[in-house]
Amino acid sequence: MTLYLKYRPQKLEELDLVAVRESLKKILASDETPHAFLFSGPKGTGKTSAARILAKVINCDEKGRNRKKAVEPCNKCSECVSITRGENLDVIELDAASHRGIDDIRALRDTIKLSPLHSKKKIYIIDEAHMLTTEASNALLKTLEEPPDHVLFVLATTNPEKLIATVRSRSTLIQFNKASIQELVNSLKRVVYGEKIDVNEVALGLIAKESDGSFRDAVKILEQLILQEKKLNEESVSEFLFSKKSFDVNKFLNLLHKRQAKEVLFMVENALAMGSSTEAIIKIILSTLRKSLLAKVGVGEDMLNLFKKEELVQLIELLMEAESKSKTAYIEQVPLEILVIKWCQTSSKDAEDKKKVEIPKVTPSSLPKREASVVGDNLSTIENGQKYSGDTISDDIWSNTLLLLRQRNTSTEALLRAAHPLSYDGKSLSLAVYYSFHKERLESAPHRDLLENTLGEVLGGRVRVSFILTNPPAVAKTNDMVVLTEEKDEDIMKVAKEIFGS
Repeated sequence: MTLYLKYRPQKLEELDLVAVRESLKKILASDETPHAFLFSGPKGTGKTSAARILAKVINCDEKGRNRKKAVEPCNKCSECVSITRGENLDVIELDAASHRGIDDIRALRDTIKLSPLHSKKKIYIIDEAHMLTTEASNALLKTLEEPPDHVLFVLATTNPEKLIATVRSRSTLIQFNKASIQELVNSLKRVVYGEKIDVNEVALGLIAKESDGSFRDAVKILEQLILQEKKLNEESVSEFLFSKKSFDVNKFLNLLHKRQAKEVLFMVENALAMGSSTEAIIKIILSTLRKSLLAKVGVGEDMLNLFKKEELVQLIELLMEAESKSKTAYIEQVPLEILVIKWCQTSSKDAEDKKKVEIPKVTPSSLPKREASVVGDNLSTIENGQKYSGDTISDDIWSNTLLLLRQRNTSTEALLRAAHPLSYDGKSLSLAVYYSFHKERLESAPHRDLLENTLGEVLGGRVRVSFILTNPPAVAKTNDMVVLTEEKDEDIMKVAKEIFGS
């Protein structure tokens, strides 16, 4: 038996999450117990352990006879012992990941009607409840709304937001947060005292920090140290934890960014050979990408700066899917390997397609002699940080920008036909826009991003664009007709069609 199972909490007082422990004590000490609980929180924080303790408190024989107001199980009666061993027929544990369909819930509803065999209540513990299909959740809802008196539900989930709102509203929420360092150390102390192991408390703190708020992970790390006969002091534990980090996540992501599938797969294989797990590899990758994504929206600093925001979102979603599939895969690393191969192949194809439509950056050598001298002078002026008028964004540069935009998004290019450059200081470009409607559209996604990115490619540096509402071009009247002097009628019609048709 692993240490985590051997030293699993068996009573409320052993639940190291203080807030959870106190909440359950108050609820169980009251006159009425809710018919449904929702245990929500990260994995490894004790949700299933707490559900089993709850089942023992409710069905404990000794509590019924001699300890009516007690909120702790005796852990000695037949009910408590059978629940601890997982042998109690009235405490049913279901994994929603493998019993997620409506037929499974219908079968469950049929058994719910039956009275308990020996216990006071039948208790259904549904793990990963968010994995239930919408149809299954709706079927379960009917039972949650009008449950028999002899039934109690405990829904455990790491993603409560994926449960339908009506199921959440019918349940009493108990929030399991990531454990604090001290709560993790207290949990580890119970193990080392039980195993009679001499340990340095500073070393326990290092293990606690490495476990990222998970009791299960903390005990697993401790068990690895014990199995490898490591000394449980600060130096030995630090050395062990450092060796566990032999997987260089920054190198991995750099190779992934460069679409070097072979090298990326070799890193995964090597890390697994060194004793790491697919779960641990995905965890550290997700953690790194998450920090980069948050930095893209202004939270913290981007120490990675390899992927665009959209790419980060896509990668994170794919990694979460791979992590879920790896739990049931015959070879655990296969979902991650498939992700790597697909990402590199797709990204490579996108890059090749992009090359086919890219227009070379505007440089003096790429323009006619007259324009070349102007652009050359302007580029040197840009480097010196000097500001100059919109006239210095020569016709070729602006035309090149519009041409490239036309290939990417015709609506953006169409909107810009009713605009012209005012000034450019090497970093910021001011654009005159004739109509408020155009200005509002250009200031919103995706038009602003497309324009700024394209200008950055053409001018060879990051450009920030601001839009200034100005008077439209002059018009000339011919009899009763109004004719725009700077646009042909057919162009105006095309602009309108492209804008309103987008």
